[in-house]
Amino acid sequence: MDLTYSAEERAFRAEVRAFLQAKLPPEIRDKVLLGKRLGRDDFMRWQKILHDRGWGAGRWPRRFGGQGWSVVQDHIFEEESADAGAPAQIPFGLRMVAPVIMAFGDAWQQEYFLPKILSGEHFWCQGFSEPGAGSDLASLRTQAMREGDHYIVSGQKTWNTAGHHADWIFCLVRTASDRRAQEGISFLLMDMKSPGVEVRPIIMLDGEHEINEIWLDRVRVPVENRVGEENRGWTYAKFLLTHERTHNAGIGRCKRALRQLLEVVRRPRVGGRPLIDDVRFRDRIARLALDLAALEVTNLRMLSAAAREGRPVGPEASMLKIKGSEIIQQLAELRMHALGHDALPHLREALEPGWAADALLAGHYGDGAAPVSGHYFNLRKTTIFAGSNEIQRNIISKAILGLEAARDL
Repeated sequence: MDLTYSAEERAFRAEVRAFLQAKLPPEIRDKVLLGKRLGRDDFMRWQKILHDRGWGAGRWPRRFGGQGWSVVQDHIFEEESADAGAPAQIPFGLRMVAPVIMAFGDAWQQEYFLPKILSGEHFWCQGFSEPGAGSDLASLRTQAMREGDHYIVSGQKTWNTAGHHADWIFCLVRTASDRRAQEGISFLLMDMKSPGVEVRPIIMLDGEHEINEIWLDRVRVPVENRVGEENRGWTYAKFLLTHERTHNAGIGRCKRALRQLLEVVRRPRVGGRPLIDDVRFRDRIARLALDLAALEVTNLRMLSAAAREGRPVGPEASMLKIKGSEIIQQLAELRMHALGHDALPHLREALEPGWAADALLAGHYGDGAAPVSGHYFNLRKTTIFAGSNEIQRNIISKAILGLEAARDL
């Protein structure tokens, strides 16, 4: 593929850069660049700013309110946004459930839900994993029993990201148990304010509340909130997961993390030379930079081919997910190594605006940047969510390499 940006693409980059300089709120930018805690209001405020510009979801088709951006335009937007310190757009609505509603939802679902996702009126979360049904998702047990024009839903979801912020959740539920496991699952859209929905926090290793358990006790969900056909939810979930895995790489944010790492290793150490002078450490950075460049090219090549052929990205998305998640973790690990003992303290108060490093930490955490250990621990999840990397390797071996007959995963 031709990696030279056209005149139109360079002009688009300049347009995006000018917009970010003019419209990205400095208080949100500073939180992102300094590693501070972002709240629901920060994400939704930025989504509304993008929506006002018409860029709430650039890749969406125009008939659904998007811009119909090309793969390259979307890549440029993500890269410039990361470089400027814009928060990532919450993917659960925009990049996960929205494509499912576009492809398999009915006219009412498209007209009701899609504009509210685009404008930032609705914050979505995901209800897939359960205790005992994570990578083996087909073994999920949350039951949805049909009673007239409603489903009565009972069960438990876990490892739910941002459910304490969410207005809606898209859930996989079991609507039939008398057939193959994958053939008895349906895809429901559920209002988080419904009676019987309880959100219980899970506190992570870094002390943060990012994920939850969701308990469902006879929650009434209108049948009209089922996407597609009953018992076909597995098909829709696989479609959704290819979108999720394709965008897990976060190439723009990896590039920003690489630049931040280089800033750290180029600083003179107390009583010694900069760490960049260590040839072995420099080799590790160079190897990672090459991997990131290769991932960027592969990502653009795969997405461009899928767009050109008019199809969603298939099982090759698993390769993007594996390599992208590993690069994300390696960048965090190298920064921990670069900071040495100064990387160890995890200070929850440092995630709040206005925190300033004391004298012992100011050399590495000047300008109020938060210590990196919490970030490092948080990113251990990237090789597990959206299907663990072990599962992704199974998909590659069966569906791409053809080592044995492909089957549903």
